[in-house]
Amino acid sequence: MRYAIGMSPHTSDSLASLSGPVAGLLLAAGGGRRLGGRPKALLTHRGRPLVERAVAALRAGGCDPVQVVLGAAAEEVRHRADLSGCRVTENPEWDTGMGSSLRAGLTALAATGAADAAAALVMLVDQPRVGAEAVARLVAAHRDGTALAAAAYHGERGHPVLIGRALWPEVMASATGDRGARDFLRAHRERLTPVECSDVAAPDDVDTPPDLRLLE
Repeated sequence: MRYAIGMSPHTSDSLASLSGPVAGLLLAAGGGRRLGGRPKALLTHRGRPLVERAVAALRAGGCDPVQVVLGAAAEEVRHRADLSGCRVTENPEWDTGMGSSLRAGLTALAATGAADAAAALVMLVDQPRVGAEAVARLVAAHRDGTALAAAAYHGERGHPVLIGRALWPEVMASATGDRGARDFLRAHRERLTPVECSDVAAPDDVDTPPDLRLLE
């Protein structure tokens, strides 16, 4: 396990329960505005929708259950993508930004059969170079005693992000617009464990037409 220099994987956190499974939370609601309105979940990666690749990475990395948040073209995503075994919720406010999808996902996890989940690992659908290896490192960090962690790339914080269950209400309260958990993570940076993943993943987003090369 690669932790940032000076950080201990055995960070104590009185707010967190560190037993129980880690739920995967996939944010896949984006409409791809800068891609000409192509929903990101339906971008093709190796012949299948990108959302399927992300679900597979969460499962292979040790997350169970997997909660998927859809938004743009939700019905088409359900029809074209194999989301069997996933918990799926739709965010009617997806066009307001990532914050509403994060709130919808955490609310769904808290209200469903994921009652025993000790943490949620939040993954973005549009980062095809983040795979099971990065997910597994964050899950392992949680098993080692970390309640708040994020993948780091050459020392810079990125995704996925692991959030202990006791922190979900505060994250939901601060998630607005397109900032997701950014404000929460900044406010709690002293408690955050960075987990270096640059040797197994890269945080590139598929946001604009030139970024589609990442799917090749």
